[in-house]
Amino acid sequence: MNSNDLSPGMALKMDGKLFLVTGVEHRTPGNLRAFVQAKLRDLKSGSIIEKRLRSGEDVEQVELDRRIMEFLYTQGPMAVFMDLESFEQIELTKDVVGDLALYALPNTQILVLWCDGRPISVELPMTVTLQITDTSPGIKGATATNQLKEATCETGLKTRVPPFITLGEKIIVGTADGAYRSRA
Repeated sequence: MNSNDLSPGMALKMDGKLFLVTGVEHRTPGNLRAFVQAKLRDLKSGSIIEKRLRSGEDVEQVELDRRIMEFLYTQGPMAVFMDLESFEQIELTKDVVGDLALYALPNTQILVLWCDGRPISVELPMTVTLQITDTSPGIKGATATNQLKEATCETGLKTRVPPFITLGEKIIVGTADGAYRSRA
């Protein structure tokens, strides 16, 4: 496959490792040759790297099987998922699911990526809705300031929210950085 045809969500095999493309940018700087700047996530370690590829360079694409599975619960270091078609339950380790437990409630449907018959990663939605279980009381009239206060969500995720957010409210949180986006 040509590097110009890369798009987010594709899987590549480079240097004996599997990578998931999370971002692609085509650049043509002035009088220099064009290149493709790809943001890749290592599916084994979870680390994100940026790789510069020549325009037109051949890369090895890997076909991934994408299955929607239901996240049931966590049991120690394992997360238990159920296949919605066969109702088979599988346990995935922390290195496969990452920070899933901080963003997903039990009985949530999650996209699981499979390669060669084994699960290699999970794909979280861009944002999730979580309920606040612990936060300090809001300060009256503090809406004009840009100060944030600590809050704990029902999954155990700690984030910073505006002072008008109260106990029991539902908020929208970004899964990329765990930051507050808005009220639900």
